[in-house]
Amino acid sequence: MAQTQANLLYAALLLPTVLYLAVNRRRRTTSRLPPGPRGVPLLGSLPFIDRNLHTYFAGLAAKHGPVLSIRLGSKVEIVVTSPELASEVLRDKDPIFANRVMPEAGNAISFGGEKNIVGNPVGPKWRLLRRVCVHDMLSPAGLDGVHSLRRREFRSTLRYLHSRSGEAVDIGAQMFLNTMNVITSTMWGGTIGSDSERAAIGHEFRELVAGITELLGSPNVSDFFPALAPFDLQGVNRKMGRFREKFDLMFARIIQQRVEAQQDGGDTVADFLDTMLKMEREGGDGKASFTMNNVKSLLLDMVVGGTETTSNTVEWAMAEMMQNPQSLKRAQNELDMVVGRDAIVEESHLSQLHYLRMVVKETLRLHPPLPLMVPHCPSTDSTVGGYHIPEGSRVFVNVWAIQRNPLVWNEPLEFNPERFAGDDVDGPKWDFTGNQFDYFPFGSGRRICAGIAMADKMTLYSLAMLLQGFDWKLPEGTQIDLSEKFGIVMKKATPLVAIPTPRLSKPDLYYS
Repeated sequence: MAQTQANLLYAALLLPTVLYLAVNRRRRTTSRLPPGPRGVPLLGSLPFIDRNLHTYFAGLAAKHGPVLSIRLGSKVEIVVTSPELASEVLRDKDPIFANRVMPEAGNAISFGGEKNIVGNPVGPKWRLLRRVCVHDMLSPAGLDGVHSLRRREFRSTLRYLHSRSGEAVDIGAQMFLNTMNVITSTMWGGTIGSDSERAAIGHEFRELVAGITELLGSPNVSDFFPALAPFDLQGVNRKMGRFREKFDLMFARIIQQRVEAQQDGGDTVADFLDTMLKMEREGGDGKASFTMNNVKSLLLDMVVGGTETTSNTVEWAMAEMMQNPQSLKRAQNELDMVVGRDAIVEESHLSQLHYLRMVVKETLRLHPPLPLMVPHCPSTDSTVGGYHIPEGSRVFVNVWAIQRNPLVWNEPLEFNPERFAGDDVDGPKWDFTGNQFDYFPFGSGRRICAGIAMADKMTLYSLAMLLQGFDWKLPEGTQIDLSEKFGIVMKKATPLVAIPTPRLSKPDLYYS
């Protein structure tokens, strides 16, 4: 207790000096920075920010322009809100802006000080991690190799939903569980054989992921005043350290089981853990090492980064379609034509579900998983739109606001999947490659999301399963709420709860 009080006293004495230096530095560069709100001495705009940063920044952009600066504590932040300037940051000057600024909470979760794929600076280690993810695990061939594991988990979810027929189901929570089970199964599905073991691991992971995402999304004084970071005044690093230790033990147990199974010559289902352990035995690619800490970091990346983003997109899509019943009916009619009601939709059907793909695209336009993307960080002083951007500043690209630009999108606030109908014929090709800066829900440049193929397949497959297998209605006396809750990923402020009614021809299909 005495040590804690001493730390707080020291921080209180140090804070005025830190803030004075920060304000003076701000004054020296203000004339070159993009325009923005003045804020107040010492704290900048911290007292005025809204927790829904994407809408708050969009409002500032309407007043100050498509590139603005805002001081939060001792840090200068840059916000970009136009396709042209997004292109300048993410394509024209990608080598300068390719690195990331990790929050203190993100650094605290690392294994052995090894940064994950999100936090690693561009270099040999980042390129190795990226290759392992994109080419070895999440490539079309890699995903095809674990198709049976995905199918197993989707069938399990289908059975569960059928058992809940006529009862209210939290769709977002159920899709989180489904996504979590798919991801953990494809990570190490051959190691954990029984349903009860998978369920136990999944439950433990859900609790840990919820704790991590809450800490990552909470304001942390260490991020606004880096000089105070060593004191960890809010205890964020200590809490993250406990989460890391739990993950470390779980991963170590899973890895040990796999190593022993391989040594015993037992049969295991090929999965992503095999790929990473092979790379760890080889020691890397000759340019960068690949250690057991990297194995654990990538496992954590997949579990934390792939669950809420996908499940939230599915929940948003279902909410939008239930709010627009003609869209839901059209998607179900397409499924009836392609699959029918005497069989279960499979991944092999997805390429034929053109309207459902439009639904996914429109959902990602209105509700991109990361509305401000992961902040970029210039490795040297640069310019955007003719304004000075300091080295080390955080640069937010407000993809949420850009994808609602009325100069590009007709009735931009309306849910209208048909706006993407010309993609495969003679219209603009709105895809997920990040080559267009009116629509880039997964980012752009060399830092574009590594899991696009997995996310696309999982989202489309999840929606197809929900819509082909069931009709959905709201509980009596409730209505759809499309309000947003800002966080690491874009969430619905109110969970979507709906009642499923089976629509396939035979009950046995749900248990095949």
